[in-house]
Formats: sequence, structure tokens, C-alpha cells
Amino acid sequence: MLTVDFDRLGVGPGTTVIDVGCGAGRHTFEAYRRGANVIGFDQSASDLNDVDTMLQAMREEGEVPLSARGEAVKGDALDLPYPDASFDCVIASEILEHVPEDDRAISELVRVLKPGGSLAITVPRWLPEKLCWLLSDEYHANEGGHIRIYKADELRDKVLAHGLTLTHTHHEHALHSPYWWLKCLVGTEKNDHPAVKAYHQLLVWDMMGRPWLTRTAESLLNPVIGKSVALYFRKPAFRVPESNG
Repeated sequence: MLTVDFDRLGVGPGTTVIDVGCGAGRHTFEAYRRGANVIGFDQSASDLNDVDTMLQAMREEGEVPLSARGEAVKGDALDLPYPDASFDCVIASEILEHVPEDDRAISELVRVLKPGGSLAITVPRWLPEKLCWLLSDEYHANEGGHIRIYKADELRDKVLAHGLTLTHTHHEHALHSPYWWLKCLVGTEKNDHPAVKAYHQLLVWDMMGRPWLTRTAESLLNPVIGKSVALYFRKPAFRVPESNG
């Protein structure tokens, strides 16, 4: 289940990509599948072990171009171990809501992005997230949980302050919003609740089969209750010095 639109980012063979806070690796795998040279970057060693295993399996099964490179790297998003202007594309999906020093994290995302490169950031959307917080403390008040609720224009302005240009925004995963509201109502750990199980089966059916009915419903509902908001930015390219001749 992707939140980022890779066609919009233009990721393909030879593109250098870092997926910061990659978690289970869903965006890392898509970049790799498209032939990019991708780094899945996270602070969780256990997640990264699984990501590395999957990257190797994709290579062995011939699911990626021979030129593609994939790597799982452990580290701190507040201090990325890469030089300035290292990547054509930087992805940070559903991580900034967890980070106390989000301004510092954003600075690092911008720093390692090449001039002319693209930055994609996704976070939980304000309205669905606000309802989850109102319905349940355990949804967010836990170690490593969500510490803030962003408004899209607030996050946009934090990035624009670094000189980038906003190129597009969209919302995703509307069908997941009611699922989380339901979990918050009955208890976020009560996965065996009949209503939660039934809704989860619907989501699995949607993700596996991508039927016309649910795809259409989600596309119509995304602008209203999409669970995530995605923002795309471009870093200005270097200016070419004017010739004196």
C-alpha cells in the first residue's frame, strides 16, 4: 500500500533515492522495483533486517533491473550520514509526526536532496487524526507514538522556508480512516473485535484485489477523509553563471 506517487516523482533506473524512516520498506521496495539505487533508512534494526531480506529476495527472484541497487541502513533521521546533495529523490512517509525535532529532521531531508531533486513527505491528515486522538488516548500516547497533528499548510510552510517549491498535494487511504476510528472506539489493541475483523477483511480484499467498487469509493472519499496527506516539493537547481562574453 503506497502513499507516495512514484510516477509523479519520476523514479526509474539510475535514480538515487533515500526512504527516510522506511519502516517495513513499502516505498523502498517500489523504488527498487523501478530500478532505482535506493537506501531504506531507519532506526529500527529489526525492521531493517526484514527490509534487507526482502531486497535480497527481490534480486534473487529477478523482480528488479540488474542495474538497481538496494540497501538497508540504520541511523538517525536528525543526522543523516550522507553529504549534501546526495539524492535525486528523498521520501519521508509517515515519520515526522513521531519526531520531536521535526524542523531539524526537515533540514536534513532538504540538505541531502540534490538541486533539482524531489522531496515527498506524507503525514496523517488533520481531521482523521484529530478524531482518532479525541476517541482514544492509547492511539497516540505510547512510546514512539504520534506527538503532533499537522495541518497541511503548516507542514508546507516548514518546508518552503528552506527554499523549496511545492509542486503537488493529494490525499490517500480514505478507507483506512473509518477503520482507525472504529479501533479507537473499541480499543486499539482489540483486533479480534467482530467489527474490527470484518472491516480489516474489507481492507485486505481491497489491497489484494483492488476491485472497482472500493477503488472508486476511495478515490471519491480521499479529498474528504483521506487518512494521509502527501506533499511534493522540488529543490531549485543551481543557477548557471551568466557569461561575460
